[in-house]
Amino acid sequence: TYNDACADVLKEMLPVLDNLERAAQYAESDKLMEGVSMIVTQFRETLSKIGVEAFGEAGDVFDPNLHHAIAHEEDAEKPENVVSDVFQKGYKKGEKVIRFAMVKVVN
Repeated sequence: TYNDACADVLKEMLPVLDNLERAAQYAESDKLMEGVSMIVTQFRETLSKIGVEAFGEAGDVFDPNLHHAIAHEEDAEKPENVVSDVFQKGYKKGEKVIRFAMVKVVN
């Protein structure tokens, strides 16, 4: 019950982190960039302290238990059933998936 309650709260917080990460990518002011980067770092550290870990990287083998494939591409140069792009990272606490990673899969 506790893990489910934590997952519900964390699920609502993750979009805030997503937007902070997006802002950090496009910030033009050095001070703004520094501030947003500090918040993103603090948020990641806080999630880590409570046992939440991110997953979903390009190159990972596609796992339907962890990933939602929202796009597909054909590429003879790349191995089959591999994540080629990540649109949104996934998060889990222990074995409980809080949010699936949204990915593009090859072949």
